[in-house]
Amino acid sequence: MSEDSTEAKWRSMPTNTRRARERASTRERIIEAALHVLETDGVAALTIRRIASDIEYSAPVVYQHFANKDALVLELVAHGHRLMLAEFRRATEEPGIDRRMMRIASEYVRFAGEHPHLYEVMNGAVVDADERRRAAEPAIAVLKDLLATWSDAHDVVLADSDEACEIIWGTLYGMASLGRLGTVGTERARRLAEQALRTILLGWRNALPEDG
Repeated sequence: MSEDSTEAKWRSMPTNTRRARERASTRERIIEAALHVLETDGVAALTIRRIASDIEYSAPVVYQHFANKDALVLELVAHGHRLMLAEFRRATEEPGIDRRMMRIASEYVRFAGEHPHLYEVMNGAVVDADERRRAAEPAIAVLKDLLATWSDAHDVVLADSDEACEIIWGTLYGMASLGRLGTVGTERARRLAEQALRTILLGWRNALPEDG
C-alpha cells in the first residue's frame, strides 16, 4: 500500500477511531521507552520526565496515560509477565510432559538472566505483592496445568496442587537468583533449575503414602 493511500485511509477513519488509535500508539511508545530505560539503567532511572524526554513528548502527555511512576512500573510488571507467559506457552509445545516441565524451568531462568532489571521489578518490593501475584497468575496457571498433566501421566497424587506449584515456582525463583551471581551465571543456573525440578518430581513420584 502506498504512503498516499495509507494516509487517505487514516483520514477516512471516524474521528473517535483515529483518536483511539493515536492514544494506543502513544501509550505503546511510552511503554517501549520505559522498558528501554529500565533494561539499560534500572528502575532508579525510570522517571516520567526521563520517559517524556526520550520520546520527545511533554510530561503532561505521559501523565495522561500513567498517573505516576508507580502506575508505569506496574504496567512494566504486567508486560514482563506477558513475555514470560509467551515463553511458557512455547514450552508447552514440547513433545512429552517431562520435557515440557524441564523447558519451563530452563526458560524461567533464561528470562531472568536476559531481563535482569525487568525481572527484579516483577519480583521486588517496588510493586505491591498482591499486584505482582495478579500479574503472575496467567503464567502460574500454565505451570499448574502442566503439573496436573504430569501427575496424571505418572499416576502421582499431589496432596495439594497449589502448594506443589508454589514449591516449583519458589525453586525456580531461587535458581534465577543464583544465576545473577558471577560465580554461577545464567547458563549454569538453567542446568541447576532443571536438575532441581527433576529431583522434586522424582521425589513426588517415589513418595510413600502418609500414615493415616
